[in-house]
Amino acid sequence: MAHKTARTRAAGRWRRNMDVGDDVHYVDVLTSLSEGSVRRSFDPYIDIDWKSPEFTVIGNDPRWILSRADPLGRHPWYLAQPQERQIAIGMWREANIAKVALHFESILIRGLMNYAFWVPNGSPEHRYCLHEAVEECNHTMMFQEMVNHIGADVPGMARYLRWLSPFVPLVAGPLPNVFFFGVLAGEEPIDYMQKNMLRQSETPHPMVRRVAAIHVAEEARHISFTHEYLLRRVPNLPRWRRFFLSLYVPVITRMLGQAVVIPPRAFWREFRIPRKVRKELYAPESRQFRRDMFADVRMLCYDTGLMNRAAKLMWRICKIDGDASRYRNEPQRRHLVAGERGTT
Repeated sequence: MAHKTARTRAAGRWRRNMDVGDDVHYVDVLTSLSEGSVRRSFDPYIDIDWKSPEFTVIGNDPRWILSRADPLGRHPWYLAQPQERQIAIGMWREANIAKVALHFESILIRGLMNYAFWVPNGSPEHRYCLHEAVEECNHTMMFQEMVNHIGADVPGMARYLRWLSPFVPLVAGPLPNVFFFGVLAGEEPIDYMQKNMLRQSETPHPMVRRVAAIHVAEEARHISFTHEYLLRRVPNLPRWRRFFLSLYVPVITRMLGQAVVIPPRAFWREFRIPRKVRKELYAPESRQFRRDMFADVRMLCYDTGLMNRAAKLMWRICKIDGDASRYRNEPQRRHLVAGERGTT
């Protein structure tokens, strides 16, 4: 009887958390984000002219050389390679990042639909989640079209993540906070790298630039929603759940961030890159890059009460600790300065 009563209370708390109608600020944010999706959205086959001559992929185009916004792009080994090899590596790398992004978006779409299935009638979350799912479907088509144009047969995510991908969206219904922190861990690295690339003075291939610009524009809404969602719910969780989340967030952040930054094994085999280079991507400078990449996530952890002593230790163990952003999307200038110096 006691167990049944406990389950009933837990179910009641879950239902109350799904009802957001009494939170005026949160409802206003959701309404604004949904209306933004209606006013300005992108279609990959209307807003991108894939048949445009400037989008033609040519094997000797130096614009495929990786920019210094990419950790590999500023590694001495890569810079010492002949231009043709730099181009080939850059094309494969860009195609695989797009494929990883596609895989993340696919998981997110399934999770959003799973979560939206459970929200009550009249909830503004339902409308926003479907707006975001539609936009993410467009992103998956856009990224796959980019991969097809480049022509590299890339795997995307690491194999173990691809095997886990059917099960991750199932978490979105019963454990939405766990799911949405995972969403941030996957979206923030891609968003961060694309913004750095767009800020650089180096000129990437027009197709890469156009795809990145569209993705960054719409991801701003998606990341805003995730932040607002977690800010509303996490501080009200029982203490033991917040403690669990505080340890979970740095682990999942490191795991998924690494899936984006570190190329898969197929990449190293394809180009016979020395093991030493791979190890040096974990060097202090590259670790600082990953620390900067998650400054917004650390800020969110402070704002939601998840940055306790044990959590700080876990962030340090995962080697992604550091200062939190003062505000969301605060630029990390050191990499931009380094990139500018490298071009002079």
